[in-house]
Amino acid sequence: MPNLKEVKNRIATVKSTQQITKAMKMVAASKLRKAQDRLMQMRPYAKKLSNLLANVSANLSEENVSEYAEDRDVKNVLLVAFSSDRGLCGAFNANLFRRTRQFISNDYEFYERNERLSVMTIGQKSYDYYKRRGYDIITDYKDLLTAPTFENVRHGAEYVMKLYQEKKVDKVILIYNQFKNVATQVPTFEQFLPVETTATEDEQASNIDYIYEPSEAYIVEELIPQSLKVQFYKAFLESNAAEQGARMTAMDQATENAGDLLKELRLTYNRTRQAAITKEILEIVAGADALG
Repeated sequence: MPNLKEVKNRIATVKSTQQITKAMKMVAASKLRKAQDRLMQMRPYAKKLSNLLANVSANLSEENVSEYAEDRDVKNVLLVAFSSDRGLCGAFNANLFRRTRQFISNDYEFYERNERLSVMTIGQKSYDYYKRRGYDIITDYKDLLTAPTFENVRHGAEYVMKLYQEKKVDKVILIYNQFKNVATQVPTFEQFLPVETTATEDEQASNIDYIYEPSEAYIVEELIPQSLKVQFYKAFLESNAAEQGARMTAMDQATENAGDLLKELRLTYNRTRQAAITKEILEIVAGADALG
């Protein structure tokens, strides 16, 4: 039978842990609300801009084809891996890392084997994961999650675009968890560069003939880079919202588990206390019989 003091101390410990997980759940819920609002506002804009970018790139004249849509032999591949900075968010990071491992094995094993696969990490967890496994980490952006604004995130996009311009990489894949709902995050692998010039069915059906103002060259120079930054920021917002949803769900489950454990501990405490009282009564009765 366990000691009463030990059980009592454990009950106090679990109560303290439950208060912490409950507070963390409330903080995550507050952050999720803000992240979800930003994402819902960005998604329609990013989707329309992505379709526009693909169609414009597909219809540009040969002399004005954007360098970001250049079709060239893929010699070096860059993976931009989004993750969280901290843990306590369930399987948010682990699921993405596992799916990424499968993705690399299926599609980019040749580049990995020949050391032509590099990684840019966004988030402390992805940096730790790829560093431990010996991947070539060209740079990391571990501080972006503390201030998730477009102005901060665009620097990461500009760095990737510069690498592509200088032909240090020939293909860039964004790897992140897409936010579906609070309990569901979908590992997503999205080609960032070169720009895909395949028009959507809706755009193809409408047979749009674009009029360029002020000029086709200006569109290439200004619109396409800006659109790429928006797509990069949208992937960041997806990952951020998915992280807060995963953390909220994990902390909610932890709070419920702490409640179940408290019930068991209280039952154990009452049984132990009752057993101690019964033992004392028996000792008193046995002493009285001995005196008689």
